[in-house]
Amino acid sequence: MELDVLIIIATWLSVAMSIAWAVQRATGLSGWIDTIWTFAVGSSGVFAALSANGNFDRRIAALVIITAWSLRLGGHIGSRTRGGSEDPRYAKFMEEWGDRAAWRLFVFLQIQAVVAFVLVLAVYLAALNDAPFPRLIDGLWLLVAALSLAGEAFSDLQLARFRKTPQAKTEICETGFWRYSRHPNYFFEWLFWCCWPFFALGPTPWSWLSLLAPLLMYWLLVRVSGIPPLEEHMMRSRGDKFRALQGRVNAFFPGPRKSGIAHQGKQS
Repeated sequence: MELDVLIIIATWLSVAMSIAWAVQRATGLSGWIDTIWTFAVGSSGVFAALSANGNFDRRIAALVIITAWSLRLGGHIGSRTRGGSEDPRYAKFMEEWGDRAAWRLFVFLQIQAVVAFVLVLAVYLAALNDAPFPRLIDGLWLLVAALSLAGEAFSDLQLARFRKTPQAKTEICETGFWRYSRHPNYFFEWLFWCCWPFFALGPTPWSWLSLLAPLLMYWLLVRVSGIPPLEEHMMRSRGDKFRALQGRVNAFFPGPRKSGIAHQGKQS
């Protein structure tokens, strides 16, 4: 690994999240934070792929994959944020932080820059891998990457369509992938990052660090800033209906629907 490349990536991510902080303070819409974060990860991933000295075909594959992820997700979040309301997760954070909300948000976004660095590191390590490409395992995980991108896109589309129906005011989405997971978009996002260690693992020193990307993404989505605050918001807005949904639909991993009464806060 080249230290100067990592320093440039870390610096840009920190600057990008500082810009995200300023945009949120100016607009009052925290959705722009996630939009800027996604494009910052994507642009850093492109820079990492271009700066690495691994197998040329592998570098091009890494560049194409991370670009497709960034444009799709960043475009979706940006479109949803434009003309929308405040993200309930960030709204709760700001309420809890009180008078120190501005400063606490700035620190929180710099932590997000660190998270982004871990993800981009996986892309960089994949691009550093000089093993022949594509190997059989590369082909398998290229397919998984494509399916995860498509799965997340369809999940977002299914939810967006549901939100345009009259039922969205009082009911909960259970169409398409949402019949089998309460958060299929999060599941497919995590699955996407599971692919990078398989592209990276090889003779390249430190390639094992790429495993941090899916581990960190799972912890954040399932335990920290993904499912917990979103489900707390859903409990406040839908009450018993959401509690019933918890009893019949897995929280994260898609699976068969079940019957029974959920225990509040239970994760699967």
